[in-house]
Amino acid sequence: MSRSATPRWLRAETVTAVAIFVAAALFLWPTAELPALSALLPASMLIALLVLSVALLVADQRKASAGEPAESLTRSPRRAIGAFLLIVVYALCVDFFGFYPSTAVFVPLIAWLFGYRDPRGLALATVIVLAAIYLIFSFAMAQEFPLGRLWTA
Repeated sequence: MSRSATPRWLRAETVTAVAIFVAAALFLWPTAELPALSALLPASMLIALLVLSVALLVADQRKASAGEPAESLTRSPRRAIGAFLLIVVYALCVDFFGFYPSTAVFVPLIAWLFGYRDPRGLALATVIVLAAIYLIFSFAMAQEFPLGRLWTA
């Protein structure tokens, strides 16, 4: 018998898996309107999120059926909710300020918020991420990233 009184479908990992699945499915819909090469990366990442969320759901429901107690969301609910809010804020920043400036701010910000405090490592990770994205997508694949409403208005 489970030591947790949490209903099986309200376990934190199950709710998270369902939320990720729904969000990824909703974001996958607009990729059908993009040119094939432009849709490749977002569609593949969203499909990967769908698959991983199903895997998380199945794993958590197996734990529930085995009687394992639910993982406590109360250990760090602000961190979990904050991560979802940061995704929304990042998307809005990309829309208004552009992809590269937003990514340059959010890569170190998110790493710092999740506990990585070495400024040299934060700077190096930011440079590596931005350089890799630029070289692979902008340079090699000639893909354009959003410039932001503030710069194009």
